[in-house]
Formats: sequence, C-alpha cells, structure tokens
Amino acid sequence: MKLLALNGSPRADGNTFRYLTMILERGKSLGAETELVQLADKNLRGCRGCYECIAAKRCTLDDDFQGIFPKMAEADAILLGSPVYHSSITAELKAVLDRAGFSGRWAKNEMKKEGESYTWGTTALSGKVVVPVSTARRAGHNFAFAQMLLWAAANDCLIVGNTYWNVGVAGKGGAKNAEEDEEGVGIMTNIADRVVALLKRL
Repeated sequence: MKLLALNGSPRADGNTFRYLTMILERGKSLGAETELVQLADKNLRGCRGCYECIAAKRCTLDDDFQGIFPKMAEADAILLGSPVYHSSITAELKAVLDRAGFSGRWAKNEMKKEGESYTWGTTALSGKVVVPVSTARRAGHNFAFAQMLLWAAANDCLIVGNTYWNVGVAGKGGAKNAEEDEEGVGIMTNIADRVVALLKRL
C-alpha cells in the first residue's frame, strides 16, 4: 500500500502539512508506505489547454509536474491537501490537478472526430483512492473540499467516507496550531484507518 500526499500549501510546514503528516504517520503505523510531496518549492504552471497531451499521451509542459505525476500514477491512495484561500484550493494544487486530470484522461483515450460521441474508458488515475483534506481558519472548507471531491469523481477515483469531512480548523493570525483542533486530529486518524482498511480489501 502506497500513500502519497500532495501538500498544496505555499507554507511547507503549515497546518495542512501537519494534518497530512498525521494521516501519513497513522498509515505508516498500519503498514503503508508513505510519501509527502511539497508543492511550495515546485516550479508549476497551470494547464495551458494546448491539447498536445492527446498525441503525446502525457503533459508536454516541462516543469516539476513531470516528476509529480508518475508518483500519482504509482500510488494506491492520493491525499490532496490544501488550505482554504478565498473559498478555494491553492493555485499550486489546482495546477497539478488540472494537468493530471486532463493529460491522465488522454493517456488512455483518443480524440473523437467531429460528430462522434465519447464513451470514456479508464484514465491514468482510475481506481486510485483519493482523500481530500482542507484546512481553514474559519470558513470556506465546503468549496475547497468540494473541488477536490469533484476532481476525484471525474477521474474515476475511489472516495473514502469518514465520520466527518476531512477538515481541520487552525491558523488564526497565521498560527501553526493544527494539533489544537482535537476533533480535526481525530478526523485525520479516522480517515487513515479507513484508507488502509479499504486498500487491504482491494
């Protein structure tokens, strides 16, 4: 079992990092292999809509995405972590998800001719277990969390339920205090247990 966490926060050691680390540490204690990728120090651009991935079967934009996507394709579970910025995920995570979703779809499908309809097959991410994790000082969780859920649903991924949404409340005044949200800590432990249990069944 391989758990990959993408930390979309520009603050590499912030609250999102801390919640993701809680999940990974719990997963590791249950026998999973874990890895965390910090997007804060990566050179990433958004999808440019060039459609070159249709023929190339991969994203042709040359930046740090090229090292991230193979990790996503190899992982059994992908943790998507983002703080809430104006009721949205961060630009860093959005760039990765847009490009992974688009090029991952064309890696397994062909462009239809005009007038033909699509019957989509699999994607490069089909069957991956996806876990959204959002962090906010107060509000905006639902929108950011929904963005990650919608991405997973559209890319043929498996979404694991929990006793509550995988959200943490932290960061008042810029504080790095994720551990103080006791309910949030419990939520992260619970989702780790559920992900590992599902992967064992798969």
